[in-house]
Amino acid sequence: MPDTVETAARTAPAAVIVAIDGPAGTGKSSTSKAVAAKLGLGYLDTGAQYRAITWWMLTNGIDVGDPAAIADASGKPRIVSGTDPAAPTISVDGLDAAGPIRTQEVTAAVSAVSAVPEVRARITELQRAIAAEAPHGIVVEGRDIGITVLPDADLKVFLTASPEARAARRSGELKGKEAADLAATREALLKRDAADSSRKTSPLAKAADAVEVDTTDLTLEQVVECVVTLTEAAMSAKAEAGQAAT
Repeated sequence: MPDTVETAARTAPAAVIVAIDGPAGTGKSSTSKAVAAKLGLGYLDTGAQYRAITWWMLTNGIDVGDPAAIADASGKPRIVSGTDPAAPTISVDGLDAAGPIRTQEVTAAVSAVSAVPEVRARITELQRAIAAEAPHGIVVEGRDIGITVLPDADLKVFLTASPEARAARRSGELKGKEAADLAATREALLKRDAADSSRKTSPLAKAADAVEVDTTDLTLEQVVECVVTLTEAAMSAKAEAGQAAT
């Protein structure tokens, strides 16, 4: 096994793991997918995994207000994430969950479910396995990637934006009856921030060695260009380190 690992490292020294963290509405998903597509990397939306397990809890009658019940059921659903940035997928027990996990019902419950340590342990293990198996590297986006899930990532980026900008973006993503006015969306985002930042297990936080990018006044293209540049630098550094080691 050591020989196999060493050989893989030599043949793909520039395969990087990029951790992109930040609160909702900062452009994490759009940026992460675009960067992964441009550089031929895999892409993982970790938030979708937490939404998926939350959706499973809701549809299977688990009381999402009862941490003990959530903990007991946390190991039951089978969650599979596709990492193609052009067409990322998420399924639960073989069922396509891409649509159902984006409802307001799931959004309202996901922080409570995500805060349960057993849930975070289960999903974190899954995320680490996916990142380790990515053949050409991967961009992993979420809220605790750089600090908890992948603390040894080759590049860590923390995206921020003003509450107003985030609310406008998130409100624009919602459709029909799911849409909300800006004030309500802003309030919901700030409530989610508070819940995610104050939870005892893997809170939302910026890693000490993360590069912070404020996206408030930037276009998506500008943010993507910035992160692509950072990622290419990380790839070059890793390639040079790999060559020096051989």
